[in-house]
Amino acid sequence: MEKLALYIESLIFASEQAVSKADISSTLKDSFEVSVKEAEIEKALEELIQKYGSEDYSMEIVAINGGYQFMSKGAYHHVIGTLLKLQSNKKLSRTALETLSIVAYKQPVSKTDIELIRGVNCDYTIQKLLEKELVEIIGRAEGPGRPLLYGTSEKFMNYFGIKSIKDLPKLRDLEGEKPEETVGEEQPIETFKTVINIKED
Repeated sequence: MEKLALYIESLIFASEQAVSKADISSTLKDSFEVSVKEAEIEKALEELIQKYGSEDYSMEIVAINGGYQFMSKGAYHHVIGTLLKLQSNKKLSRTALETLSIVAYKQPVSKTDIELIRGVNCDYTIQKLLEKELVEIIGRAEGPGRPLLYGTSEKFMNYFGIKSIKDLPKLRDLEGEKPEETVGEEQPIETFKTVINIKED
């Protein structure tokens, strides 16, 4: 197949997860209606691995979890780590913190429920929290339309230095506290004392 290595390269680059040879084969078959032999795929993968093994590239293709994925080379990890730290230290708005607090204390919770508590549309705020991986979609409600349900992520736990949601401070303990508006490196639970208009069930 012409340009096979380039097609495979694009699939690995575009995927957030490791791409298996079976995935590559199925995708190519669905896209071009042709069957590509496993040996051809393996040969193309080997070419790509050798190509990115050159010092001219900061990335490499690594065999992981039964598939192949682009990863940065070790020599550049410290630079990437600095960027990620800077990005994670960016302040969240009060609106985002209030929404995050609602999700943390009321999860699983739908967007409609969040908006009922806050009294405003939360589409943009929820999207930003999803992008920062502080909240995640954890299912669908059983009601009309089966709306998406949101909950906090493992990254949320790491940011606030807690092992589980049970470690969150009780809402009665938060009264009178000043909201902390920075989400960054792993911090003690005291930093997540945001006062919001939520009553404990």
